Amino acid sequence: MRSVADDSKDATRRDDAALTPEQRVERALALGDDDLAGYAAAHALGSDWARRALIRRRRTGRRASACVESLTS
Repeated sequence: MRSVADDSKDATRRDDAALTPEQRVERALALGDDDLAGYAAAHALGSDWARRALIRRRRTGRRASACVESLTS
């Protein structure tokens, strides 16, 4: 049995298939900008500060790759 969600996914896939690669990239970048604006508004930050905060969060707990460490030795 098909659900409303299945129909919505199918419609989205058809819409996405009709886009050119350039349009898909533009859509992805716009979604990222919208997400950044939402994060900034939720945390009362400016756009630059929000971007820095997200970059910092992404780096937390990460280690440099072994191949990078061998290049700096």
